[in-house]
Amino acid sequence: MTSSELWTRTTAERYDAEETEMSSAAVLGPTLAFLAELAGNGRALEFAIGTGRVGVPLRERGVPVVGIELSEHMAAVLRHKIDEDTLPVVIGDMATTVVPGGFTLVYLVYNTITNLLTQDEQIECFRNAARHLEPGGRFVIELGVPPLRFLPPGQVAVPFDVSERHLGFDTFDLVEQILVSHHFTRDGGGGDDDGRYRRDSSRHRYAWPAELDLMARIAGLERERRVADWDGAPFTQDSAKHISVWRKPA
Repeated sequence: MTSSELWTRTTAERYDAEETEMSSAAVLGPTLAFLAELAGNGRALEFAIGTGRVGVPLRERGVPVVGIELSEHMAAVLRHKIDEDTLPVVIGDMATTVVPGGFTLVYLVYNTITNLLTQDEQIECFRNAARHLEPGGRFVIELGVPPLRFLPPGQVAVPFDVSERHLGFDTFDLVEQILVSHHFTRDGGGGDDDGRYRRDSSRHRYAWPAELDLMARIAGLERERRVADWDGAPFTQDSAKHISVWRKPA
């Protein structure tokens, strides 16, 4: 087992309800189109498939999908949506778990590579992707750019969401490249809303785009493309995230 922190049953069961925006057609439409084009007529493997936010609708588009997921609780939520024969899921970590067969696409979305808290494990994740890819296949990662430009000297926290029902901010250990995401979520609703907030936090190891390129090179992959979003906007110094594609040489 890697350093990734396990999702609990409670967190898994409320995950979809708290990620409705990320599950919207506006977000998923370009994501699925991007991934389906790269998968072509082959199979796709999703690292950290979670509750199937991306994997389930990608399978419904006709792309054969297999998933790897560390949390049995997250996989159990996915299983309520689709059966094992249609979308197989292997319980294990994304750095070392191997599933049978070859794939034209391996993908890892929504910052999830940062769940691996050491550089060595992130490198192993790239190696595991390369291990599963057929010659000419692609590995895709969606990852935020560390917002360190927002940190003046002496400040360690950056807010990323200040809304009616949620307050979120990240704190940074700049030496270890570790960030902790803090979430204060207002529970209840309507007449049941008593103003209380639930606090959650999670640790992540952030990585720069150039660092990922070096990890890919170590794994024998070549960078093919880097864009700012699933619609393919150019990646610039002001981009908040990137979609990067590496190819296994034919």
